[in-house]
Amino acid sequence: MTQGGAKRTASPTRPISPPPLRRKLESTVNRNFFTPASQKKSAPAPVTWRVLGAGVIIGKHAPENYEGVALPEKNRRVAAFDLDSTLIKTASGNVFPKNADDWKWFDACVPNEIGRLSKEGYQIVIFSNQKKISLKKDIKGANGDSKSLSTFKEKLSRIMKQLEVPMSVYAATGDAEHRKPRPGMWKEFLEDYDLDVKGVDLVNSFYIGDAAGRPGDFSATDRGFATNIGIPFKTPEEFFLHMKPVEPKELFEPTAFFKEGNVPEPAFTRKYPLELVIFCGSPGSGKSTYFWNHLEPLGYERVNQDLLKTRPKCLKVARELLEAKKSVVVDNTNANTETRAYWITLAKDLNVPIRCIHFLSPLEICKHNAAVRAATKELNPESREPLPGIAFGDFKRRYNPPEMKEGFEDILEVEFRFEGDEEARRVWGQYWI
Repeated sequence: MTQGGAKRTASPTRPISPPPLRRKLESTVNRNFFTPASQKKSAPAPVTWRVLGAGVIIGKHAPENYEGVALPEKNRRVAAFDLDSTLIKTASGNVFPKNADDWKWFDACVPNEIGRLSKEGYQIVIFSNQKKISLKKDIKGANGDSKSLSTFKEKLSRIMKQLEVPMSVYAATGDAEHRKPRPGMWKEFLEDYDLDVKGVDLVNSFYIGDAAGRPGDFSATDRGFATNIGIPFKTPEEFFLHMKPVEPKELFEPTAFFKEGNVPEPAFTRKYPLELVIFCGSPGSGKSTYFWNHLEPLGYERVNQDLLKTRPKCLKVARELLEAKKSVVVDNTNANTETRAYWITLAKDLNVPIRCIHFLSPLEICKHNAAVRAATKELNPESREPLPGIAFGDFKRRYNPPEMKEGFEDILEVEFRFEGDEEARRVWGQYWI
């Protein structure tokens, strides 16, 4: 009977009921019924996952009935590892894995070593940069796993279940404060386990990673991460294979740029009642900071293409300000002769002297400044967005130093000098790139 009491007639083309399934006859006896409880293998405990904002994936594996040493409440020792090329490598030999199965242990000893550390009372944790994973929401607004995220979860679940020790993984997908060498993932780990209160035995903890700044390494982010945290660092070759350390190549050291004593920056003084000043320097070279510290107090108006978006708009605004008898600073990169010529022409049209301030900050400093600024609200008063690497490469490609023959009244050269209180000094002195 159908709804409402109407009769339903059978279709002549298909049977009223599906044909019976042909099932293989199997015993209904539980094969483990007579197995002693001590010999029964329970299914591996699942891995629990959560996503922090749009930047960090966190997984936790807690095997049931784990027979290891209880972790101490205070001054806990932490054994921390990078993932790729440290605990595992691709089975295919490709740089990036093809799928969730494309991995093998870095060395056959890895599972035993991790098990040993866990039984000795170390807390095991993985910190990994995973920029290729997307955490964006789907078009309907619901939380949805992208293929890359699902693949990562599947692979890490298999890795942690094979190790079968209590452990966690923190994977940074963004470039903000959580991405190594920045210590954001470490801080999140401490908070998750209340270790920011209970404390970590930093001297007897360690971090193992392959990005050590050695010849052939793609970066020194793992070494910098360990330094920022304050724990000893080793490469996987040193830790698992007991090989001798390979000295890193010359590394960028932020604290080397701290000036001892009260060394003043080159003084800037106004030469004319009305003048046009242009900056020349890479993104992140300290141009805007120099303006606010030295020229804004003297009454100069600022023209900046990041704010006005186009050069024609900058030229228009600068002309209007100069015609209103207000001195102007052009806070742009002005990398080459062709770009600077627009401003020199404007100055000649208005019969205004033009001067240049040339910022000599090394490229590493500029990248460092941009990274610190983007990830630290206190050091980013203008809320600048992170800069892509292409911004620095583009400046380097176009750059030629300013010369007096271009038409400048003078050129003031400014070397980078960090200025800030002790807290700003501590933050800026960490590794960020």
